[in-house]
Amino acid sequence: MSTEPNSVADAEYDVTFIERGPERARFLIRGITPAFANGIRRAMVADVPTMAIDTVRVVENSSVMFDEQIGLRLGLVPLSTPPGEFEVGESVTLSLDVSGPDTAYSGDLVSAEDLVQPTVDGVPIIDLKEDQRLEVEAEAVLGRGESHAKHQGGIAVGYRHLQRVEEVGDLDAYDAEESHVLRGVIEEDGELIATEEFDHDLRERYPGKELAVEDVPDAFVFHVETDGSMTVEELVSEAIGSLEARAAELREAVQL
Repeated sequence: MSTEPNSVADAEYDVTFIERGPERARFLIRGITPAFANGIRRAMVADVPTMAIDTVRVVENSSVMFDEQIGLRLGLVPLSTPPGEFEVGESVTLSLDVSGPDTAYSGDLVSAEDLVQPTVDGVPIIDLKEDQRLEVEAEAVLGRGESHAKHQGGIAVGYRHLQRVEEVGDLDAYDAEESHVLRGVIEEDGELIATEEFDHDLRERYPGKELAVEDVPDAFVFHVETDGSMTVEELVSEAIGSLEARAAELREAVQL
């Protein structure tokens, strides 16, 4: 576990990383309200723009799949989106030209912009047989998740209360010990423990004990995964920036 100060909000909030990677992270934020926690989640899902293929011009498609199905698959290919490099609505051209017998993958897409590339090379587009060919030109557009799910860089974004567990006493010798399943992160004497460490069952960690479990006020554990279009750190920072911009707009609008 590592604890780092929050550099976004005047050191009001305490942030602790439980798991941290470029595309997957879990962290605890103390000192925020449920409404603010939900605002962060919504901003990560709906406000942070990412690149996604929006229009496709089919040059040749002699496969067994309709053009519309090809377009749908291409639209779901995640593309790298460096924050701040493009404006919403700007586009980048990509092309794909594969002849059978072969399989066209996302990695076969050729981008006109080095900054915008498929984040996963192994997404299958179509299996081409002998004498079949797929050649397309596509336009990827920077858009927000509020307009279409293909622009959501956070593929799994959620939060839940941090829960505190305390031993109240010993179970009666004649009481049947039943499973007590929790999922997330618990706090025990100031230590943060992921519930998967004891298979999510408190009885595995506290055998024979009577327990008291309660939500820790204003403390929320976030779980964030991205599609690779940007890192978790970039996604969270961009979401916080979006909230700050909205707050500034509201502040200006209500000033007399």
